[in-house]
Order: sequence, then C-alpha cells, then structure tokens
Amino acid sequence: MARTASFDGGAFFAALDAERQARRRTWRQVAEECGISASTLTRMAQGRLPDVNGLAALAAWSGLEVDRFVKSAVARQEPKPMAVISSCLHADPHLSEEAAVAIDQMVRAAYRSMASQRQD
Repeated sequence: MARTASFDGGAFFAALDAERQARRRTWRQVAEECGISASTLTRMAQGRLPDVNGLAALAAWSGLEVDRFVKSAVARQEPKPMAVISSCLHADPHLSEEAAVAIDQMVRAAYRSMASQRQD
C-alpha cells in the first residue's frame, strides 16, 4: 500500500530553529527545557525524525502545530465528531485518565444510540 501522508521533518526543524533563535536559546537549552536528549536535536539536524514523544515535547515547547508539517497526497479530512470529543476529554487537565475514559464511553454509547435514531 502506498503511503498517502508524510511528516516534513526538515520544515519542522527549520521552524523550530526560527523559534529557538527568536527566544535566544541554544539547542542544549531547548533540549533541557523540553526534557529530551540533545542527540535528538542533532539527529533532526541530520534529517532524521524524532520519536513521537520528542515531537510532542518540541511542539509543546515551540507552540508549533504539528499538523502543519504533514504532507498528504489526499485531501485533508475533517475529523469525525466523536474523534474531536474524545481528544478534548483526554486533553482536559481537570479529568483523570480514568474519568476521561468513562465519560468518553458514555458519550460514545449515547451518540451511537441517538445517531441511529436520526430520520433522513
């Protein structure tokens, strides 16, 4: 199966470098502030991609939106409502992971029940 999307690590690294320079930080400082190894940044400078947790840490530190660096051969789809609701629940700092899962399951059950009742 052909890959339909890829992450443009070079563009992300360039944007990250611009943010680093604007904040007047060294790469070592960026690594320390993100909680990642400096070698991760060295590998990125050489064209390699970070692991998902490193990417998340760098995106959080920089404020860069990761999805801007996803290149796709297909038209971008809007996420389904339940995907948006689920992501919001799991990102809510006021909810424990267990609470987010419980609410997510309740909303999914209600959604399935109500959606199947819809008359077109």
